[in-house]
Amino acid sequence: MKRFAVVATLVGVSLAALETTSLLAQKAPEMKSILAGRKVEQAFKGQAEVEFIPSSRKNGETVVTTMKLRNLSTGPISRLKVEETWFDKGGSPVGSSNSVLGKMLEPGGVDTLTIETPWNAKMNGNSWTFTHANGTVKPHKVAKFAEAAPAKPAAAAKKK
Repeated sequence: MKRFAVVATLVGVSLAALETTSLLAQKAPEMKSILAGRKVEQAFKGQAEVEFIPSSRKNGETVVTTMKLRNLSTGPISRLKVEETWFDKGGSPVGSSNSVLGKMLEPGGVDTLTIETPWNAKMNGNSWTFTHANGTVKPHKVAKFAEAAPAKPAAAAKKK
């Protein structure tokens, strides 16, 4: 019985060695960069500028504010955040909420952001605070976007 156990062990070790050798002999697949061939532009730093068109409406027990945003800055804006605060007639805050744009807003690019705030019967007026991942934002409220050429990319602006 001991001989059988020794032989079985030797056979098992030999097979394991063969499998390991065959696994080591296999070539790993070639790794390719997910950014290969793409131009990656650094996010804008400092005070960015955006135009926005707001629209608020009550929907059940929430107030939904939709904002169309356009980047007026020379580089893409990362993680554009808008915080909305609602006030009563006396100017005291009665509710607030915020929303973040999940993608970069390219120069001249337009996107939509939605903010949902729980309804309060005392709501009388609101204000917005704009920020982004790398600085502050100077917002410009407009009735509609003017047909203007988009801002120049940051790389082109630095060459001048």
